[in-house]
Amino acid sequence: METALTDWNSKLAEIWTLLTQTPQDFKGGDIWRAISSIHTAMVGVGYGLLVLFFAMGIFQSAVSFRDFQRPEFALRHFIRFVLAKVAVGSCMEIMTGIFSVCGGIVATVMGSMGGSLATAATLPGEIVTAIEDLGLLASIPLWLVSLLGSLFITVMSFILLLTVYGRFFRLYMFTALAPLPLAAFAGEGTSASGKAFLRSYTGACMEGAVIVLACLIYSAFLSSSSPAVDGSLTAVTMVWQYVGQLIFNMLILTGLVKGAGRIVKEMLGL
Repeated sequence: METALTDWNSKLAEIWTLLTQTPQDFKGGDIWRAISSIHTAMVGVGYGLLVLFFAMGIFQSAVSFRDFQRPEFALRHFIRFVLAKVAVGSCMEIMTGIFSVCGGIVATVMGSMGGSLATAATLPGEIVTAIEDLGLLASIPLWLVSLLGSLFITVMSFILLLTVYGRFFRLYMFTALAPLPLAAFAGEGTSASGKAFLRSYTGACMEGAVIVLACLIYSAFLSSSSPAVDGSLTAVTMVWQYVGQLIFNMLILTGLVKGAGRIVKEMLGL
């Protein structure tokens, strides 16, 4: 149990560290350099799609050939084309700018709580003393309870870590392929794809703030309502009650972190 709780606390500390990192600094920046190379290659493809979407937009919005002779028609589409070209050529700056804004929100939330988690999950001294006083036969049921509890805690800690890592990889995929959906702004009929892309990317960035809030809520909840320990019970019962309450608290955090994307979508419509 102590090993599982130590692993849980270390995973939370690692998650906290990951949420303060930028994609450029993640894992020493090697992944970001590879993504930047892919992004540069996709810019050329994005320019090709830009022309295609622009032509599609013109012919879809034109009712007759006379529309092409109207100056306002040509000017509107020309301005749309220029803005879409600027978006494709500067999409790396757009992506990093959105992440910086959302990262500032995460930093503000962290700063309001001192920048770290205040409470760590530990095994109470009463349970440790009760376990150490047990004989060999009496400790067999305790082994089963501890094994099940440790398994649940370990699985949930890996789920939390995988969720945070998955968010980083999604940000990388968004950045690598950004020129393609942003090129859709060149056409009126296809601009919805570019808007949906930006909303999805902003939502992925904002998930960091939701995860930070979930960790802070878990820390405050754990410090204010730590699992109670009744010293009059047997060691097995004490461990069973403590592990059950502890796993319940951890399930709340795991559910909030796993549902960060859904929470952002419900709150901000992203």
